[in-house]
This record gives sequence, structure tokens and C-alpha cells, in this order.
Amino acid sequence: MLSILPTLVCPYCYQSFTPRKMMWRCTGLLGPEGGRCPPERDRALSRRFGMNEALPPVFAGGRLAALNGWQSTARCPRCKDASTQRICPHCHSLLPVHFDKIDSRLIALIGAKGAGKTVYMTVLLHELMHSVGRRFDAAVVGSDDHTRSEFAKRYEETLYREKVLPGTTRPGQAELRRPLVFKVTLDGRGLLRSRDRHTITSFFDTAGEDLISKESVDLNVRYLRGADGIILLLDPLQMRGARESAKPGTRLPQADDKTDNPVNVLTRVTDVLYEAHGRGPNRRIDVPVAVAFSKIDTLWHGFAEGSPLLGEAPADKPVFDQADSLAVHDYVRALLHEWDGTQIDQVMRKNFADYRYFGLSSLGGNPTSDNRVDPRGIHPHRVADPFLWLLSRFDALPSTKG
Repeated sequence: MLSILPTLVCPYCYQSFTPRKMMWRCTGLLGPEGGRCPPERDRALSRRFGMNEALPPVFAGGRLAALNGWQSTARCPRCKDASTQRICPHCHSLLPVHFDKIDSRLIALIGAKGAGKTVYMTVLLHELMHSVGRRFDAAVVGSDDHTRSEFAKRYEETLYREKVLPGTTRPGQAELRRPLVFKVTLDGRGLLRSRDRHTITSFFDTAGEDLISKESVDLNVRYLRGADGIILLLDPLQMRGARESAKPGTRLPQADDKTDNPVNVLTRVTDVLYEAHGRGPNRRIDVPVAVAFSKIDTLWHGFAEGSPLLGEAPADKPVFDQADSLAVHDYVRALLHEWDGTQIDQVMRKNFADYRYFGLSSLGGNPTSDNRVDPRGIHPHRVADPFLWLLSRFDALPSTKG
């Protein structure tokens, strides 16, 4: 009996394809017959991501080596050299090693302008590579040269070495913003397995301005349709009740025509998800959504003693603590009523089957007036919670029962 090959989703352009449609890039080296394929501009990469570097040509791999297996090499029809470089048939991005043999989870990071998405993504990945990685005995590495170079130079160096907050993500032309793709490897022994567990995660940093109108949200339909989980980052300081409770000296977000109420952003995202997944009006969206409220450090002084948001998540065992997460969820839900955010909870309860609330601080303090990190340094608070919760929902991370 022939096996049914699964549909794959490219972690760069979020287009789906079957393994039979996978394409290959020539090595560009001297072939066995002395021929060599000259490099050329890849029109698909140029059109999709604005990448105009000359590369060896792309070719189709032909039939799979085995009907129930996976083709690991293909021979270029021009130079006859064997290649292992498998690429997406749509955008021509080089696919991660073992892409078709390990879990691939696309995580969408979205939120309104000023919520701090780029800073959050940078700090989250830094923590996953360091303190959180040590806790879970996890290896987090970039899956391609672009991700490794871009994250190290553009994100991590700017924030952690130069101590400067990154500029806002440019709106429009969403297809030109190439996602950062990482491979997360966890110790399989804690998962009743003898082998390590690998998960490919793809982060796409949308511009907040892309979520202001229905038309601009449509730019991200393909991205949201392909996402296995969503981190929706909202700024509580954009809500009237929270603004009034912020500690003195807090830099409050400016209200302009490119800033929108978190409820409106959530409503538009909800509409797009219904359209993307073809859900009827009586069926809730089943994609897990982590609703994370940023800049929570500006509101700490008003929290009740013993609030779960004042402490870190339990870190004595390499598991996700569901009881602690649910305590945070309930506390944030109560805060929503104080922040004039009751509508957010109503939208989530009526439209989503799997969601959870989080509170976090990427920097642990206010940035300076010239947009630099506080001289006392970066002290993140609970930034990994939304990501770890999603991994637990994917069964890629062990968790308590709660």
C-alpha cells in the first residue's frame, strides 16, 4: 500500500506543498563530467524577499527515491553534480536540514504598533539560547545563514551590546520581511523518549501598522493561515485603565493615526483567522493563542501581594508548570476588568477554543528618553512563558497537569 505523504509548509513564505513538489539548488561546484552551472539571480527570492544575490540554479528533483520514503539527494540535469540543498518550490528558500523528518511549528508574533514586538522577540530568543535553554537542556540555533547573521547583528548586537532599542518594523510589503527560523532541540529523556525532540520554529515580526485596517491585515492572511500557534502581544498602556495605573515617570505610548486600541487589533486578527481557516460563525478557532501583555513592570506597584505576576515561573524542574500559568491567566483576566479591557476577554471567550493570558516585561524597566536600555541593564520577566506554553500545546515540551 502506498503511504500518504504529508503536506509541508515552508517556514519562510508559509506556502504549502507536498514532498514531491520540493525543488533543489545546484551546488555550483564542478560536476563529474567537468561542467559547472554559473550563478544567476533567483527571481523567486528577489520577488519574495528582495534578495538579489547570484546563486546556482534551481531544478526539479524528479520522482522520489522510494514511494514511502524521502529523497535526500538529486542530480542537477545540467552539470550532473549531486545536491543535498532542498528548497521551497514557491520562494526558493533553502529548507532546514531534516525539515521533512522533524516537527515544524510556525509561530506568528503579532500585535499593535508600540507593543514592543521586536524587542520581545529579541529578548525571548536570547533567553531561549541562554537561561531558559540551560533549564530545559535545550539547544536553540538558527536554521540558516540569514537567520544566524540577522539575529546576531541586527537584533542581539543592537539591544544587548549597543544598548539601543531597535527601530519600529516598517509597514507594508510584508512579503519582503524574511522570517527568522530556529531549530529547538530538547532532551527526549524527559518526554518518555530515548531520542532528542527537534522542532523548527519560525518567527515573523509583523509591523504594527499592518494591523490598523482590514486591508492591511489581509497582507498577513497567508502568514496567519500557516501558523500553528500565535503570540499576540498587547500593550496594556494603550488601555485607559492601565494608563491611569502606571507608575510615575512611565513613558506612555503616543496616540496617533497609526496606533489602535488593542480590542480593535484583536477583532481584526480574529476576523482574518476565521477567513484563513474557513471557520463558520458557530465554530471557535482552534489555533492556540497566547495573549501576552507587555511592559507589565510599569504596573507592578499596583498588584496585590502574592500576585503570580510579581514572581518568576517555577524553574526547579525542566517542565512547563501549568498551575502557575493558570494562576497568571486568572490574575490577568481579573486585571482586564480594571484596565477597561473586558471586551478583550469577551472576544477571546466567544471566538477561541484554546487561549491563555500572560504578563511579561522584556526589559524589566523603562527605557531612557533617548530610546536606550536602562543603564542598570536588561532584566526580562516571564518572557518565555507564552512560547513554552505553545510548545507544551504541541507536545514538544513536558508539562504538569495543572
